[in-house]
Amino acid sequence: MLARAPHESTRRRLVGGRDAPALPGAHSTVLQLPAGLVVERTPGAVSAAFVRPPLTAVPDILAPGLRAVFCGINPGRASAAAGAHFANPRNDFWRLLADSGLTPRRFEPDEQHALLDLGFGLTNAARRTTRGSSELRRGDFAETAERLEALARDLHPLVIAFVGKAAYEGTFRERPELGLQRRRLGETLLFVLPSTSPANAAVPYGERLRWFTALRELLEPPVRPAVRAIVLDARDRVLLYRFISPGGHRFWSAPGGGVEEGETFEEAIHRELREEVGLRDVELGPCVWTREHVFVWHRVVDQRERFYLVRVGRHDPAPEVDLLEEGVEDYRWWALEELEAMSEDRAPFRLPELVRQLVEEGSPDEPIDAGV
Repeated sequence: MLARAPHESTRRRLVGGRDAPALPGAHSTVLQLPAGLVVERTPGAVSAAFVRPPLTAVPDILAPGLRAVFCGINPGRASAAAGAHFANPRNDFWRLLADSGLTPRRFEPDEQHALLDLGFGLTNAARRTTRGSSELRRGDFAETAERLEALARDLHPLVIAFVGKAAYEGTFRERPELGLQRRRLGETLLFVLPSTSPANAAVPYGERLRWFTALRELLEPPVRPAVRAIVLDARDRVLLYRFISPGGHRFWSAPGGGVEEGETFEEAIHRELREEVGLRDVELGPCVWTREHVFVWHRVVDQRERFYLVRVGRHDPAPEVDLLEEGVEDYRWWALEELEAMSEDRAPFRLPELVRQLVEEGSPDEPIDAGV
């Protein structure tokens, strides 16, 4: 039943080579993503908490729609001197990125901007340079939570990965366990990695590598095939459901969900129509649209959807499952004019245009890419 809607009307997707705009107060280059990876982002207005010029010797490396932003605790003297993150030659950060498969090779600190090409960014929880993190004080983290909340809201990374428990604890005043956290910032997941500092050398390298590998696995989920139904009634109204994500984001989309093991796409859409809409023995039309997108639900999801046309007469939805447990809080029929005037989020964003095209021109000869 998972779906993902854009946050704003300017939402686009990046597929291995489309550019991202430069951002105020951030170092940014063209965002080249691995072939086939789809990442959604919004280039809208950037919050004041984010654009305020940072008082730090090591600037952020950020762009919209990143897979992960690595958040260190603060710049050490070696990093401050180099103007680069994790620049101490005894720090294992760059080695761990390579050995875990997050990067294709070991990068040097002065190549830090190249991480953007892989969908990664860099920031620090505290801005002040110190000889060691033990010199940091509570006041050094006074605005960190607000700044990271703005970063998550404006740039929509899939994950913020804290490099060390101390970076997370300083930000949120709570001691975390390693791995994926229950806390999240809107639609952005939070993950805690072991510290890569030489001061953490007592933790075996293999143990630290295990958590970096777990992050890679979180960011590279298996493809989830899914189906959705464009249900049109005799008055050419379309049936939509309002979803609410675990992060609280509400949007309208077509009923449907994941294809279960052993099911065909056609069997899956008939099951979803029965469970969510109460439709049985309907005549299934052709697959009219397809959609590929990576998004966050409880975890990162790489979803590939097929949309099937279903024509019905008069029908009042009678779900056979608890829709609230499925992340659905409402449903209704939408006339074309109402759909085109919709101010709420919807998925895909082109839904009004695509539905009108379907009604006026009929099913396409080949499925249309619906976009995000």
